[in-house]
Amino acid sequence: MRTLSLAAGVLPEFEPTVLAEAAVEAGFPAVGFTVRPETWTDAVTATVQSTLRAGNVDVLDVEVIWIGEDGQVTDGHRRILDVGGELGARNALIVTSCTDFGRNCRAFEQLAEHAHRYGIRACLEFLRICAVTHLTQALAIVETVGHPAGGVLIDTLHLARCAQFDKVSNADPARLPYVQFCDGNAECADDYQSLLEDAVDLRALPGEGALPLRGVLSALAPDVPLSLEIRSRALREAYPEPVARARHVLECTRRYLEGTVPA
Repeated sequence: MRTLSLAAGVLPEFEPTVLAEAAVEAGFPAVGFTVRPETWTDAVTATVQSTLRAGNVDVLDVEVIWIGEDGQVTDGHRRILDVGGELGARNALIVTSCTDFGRNCRAFEQLAEHAHRYGIRACLEFLRICAVTHLTQALAIVETVGHPAGGVLIDTLHLARCAQFDKVSNADPARLPYVQFCDGNAECADDYQSLLEDAVDLRALPGEGALPLRGVLSALAPDVPLSLEIRSRALREAYPEPVARARHVLECTRRYLEGTVPA
């Protein structure tokens, strides 16, 4: 059985403590957190830890470490990893706005080394609205660095937008520690605002969109955890209460994976 994790993006309007409670109450085995260094306090860590420990829920990932155009690693980036270490997170999500390959490699190596201290995998995500836009680009950086903590994060929506479904089976499975999983529209206009809306408002539950999700799953190792990154305006409007929304996402995904929802 794959581990299914409640992604922070499912409940973006709620605080981390509420997200933790929703993951427990909805029956998720794992959860992910957006860590904002300026507002995440030791008290938040303690409350989240207590809630998750009582519900036997793991932390799959923390996000988002956003490398700026200058390619520099900041104290804020390190703070996200420090919080991840305190929470026992397995992975950290990294994106970059830097267009220089060498600088990205240096920054990623520093982040991977800091993550390694906590047993965290540093996972570089590719998406069309950032500097690393394709799976092959992300893999090139991670492989060039060669750090054992380095990995690539595949988001099924972003994979569709770069049209590289055929590249998944060629990637080293050891470099793909987890996947963000959702459905979505078959196509999206190729401009920033359309791609942004597509990512934060228009995702769909598995089986309710047009992405070839069965093919992606068949190309992955059978035990790769899935972070249910279903950022959806429709879900937010239909399920304003956090536990109900989280439970709906989990139940619908389980039915899809069990084969009761058409591909």
